[in-house]
Amino acid sequence: MQWNVHGEETLYDSEWVRLTLVDVEVPPTPGHPGRRFFHHVVRSPGPAAGVVVFDPDRGVLLLWRHRFITDTWGWEIPAGGVDRGEASEAAARREVLEETGWEPGPLTHLVDYFPINGLGDNRFDLWLAYGATHVGDPTDPTESERIEWLPVDRLRAEIDAGHLGDGLSLTAVLWCLTHDLI
Repeated sequence: MQWNVHGEETLYDSEWVRLTLVDVEVPPTPGHPGRRFFHHVVRSPGPAAGVVVFDPDRGVLLLWRHRFITDTWGWEIPAGGVDRGEASEAAARREVLEETGWEPGPLTHLVDYFPINGLGDNRFDLWLAYGATHVGDPTDPTESERIEWLPVDRLRAEIDAGHLGDGLSLTAVLWCLTHDLI
């Protein structure tokens, strides 16, 4: 059944996130009268794009970084927001270069998904690049503590140890492992 939306009010708005209150109604069904209520929704300015960069001799290109929100350290794939008017593939390519200093090889689209579709509209677009060329230092050195190529066996061990806990990165890497792409 599709819920009916009667309106939406913005409670907070910034360049990073918008919090809204949505007036929704669950339609009646046999044995359930339906109901109308307000639901908080987190709106994003646009999708994010992430890339699994794989080289058969090196492994997967990852960033080791701290996330203050969860106060955790972990491995992440290069990723970031898609700018208004920018294609997801272009953003994915840009993010790899900015965050790692490596220019990714040709990109293959993996999947798009909504990580918290019961609460927000953020969309993640995932890509795979086979190979990369080192161009120089990252243009934003604040993105990570270090950048490393992890062989797939070590990557599996890091996943098992809970060191790849970022949802975008974990989904992308597990997608690639499940589909024997890396």
